[in-house]
Amino acid sequence: MTTTRRRRSYEAGHKPKWLVVIDDTAECDRAVYFASRRASRVGAGVLMLRVIETHDRNQQWLGVADIMQAEAQEEANAALNKFSTRANGVAGITPERAVREGNTAEEILKLIEEDEDIAILVLAAGTGKEGPGPLVASFAANAGDYPIPVAIVPAHLSDEELDALT
Repeated sequence: MTTTRRRRSYEAGHKPKWLVVIDDTAECDRAVYFASRRASRVGAGVLMLRVIETHDRNQQWLGVADIMQAEAQEEANAALNKFSTRANGVAGITPERAVREGNTAEEILKLIEEDEDIAILVLAAGTGKEGPGPLVASFAANAGDYPIPVAIVPAHLSDEELDALT
């Protein structure tokens, strides 16, 4: 997982970005809220990433797969619109947006490698009995090898509690 590419977030002509993964979990809003408030406070930007999980594209069902892909793209854009509006309302910022196809963890790493202005990855941990969620668990297990800091926001924190921290 380790990358050798240097971060340029704070060099002249660059601006640090806080990367937030947009998914369908209840805690996603907490990550967006925290990242938006904190980025606004420190003069950074927010980059929202939505990953569309890819499935095998059997030639026999290619037409159906194309329709499913178009629907997934529409859903991704709708989710990004929703959370972009939230970020703007919370912190007066307009996030950058990215939609990728593939494995979520792999696409996060690829984006971090490609965009040397990404300074922090923000995830939110679920509060259910099933644990913090697969993405947080995956990144926590490999945190020592990660190319940038990862901020994990507890999902139970209210807007007011996050305001006090940002």
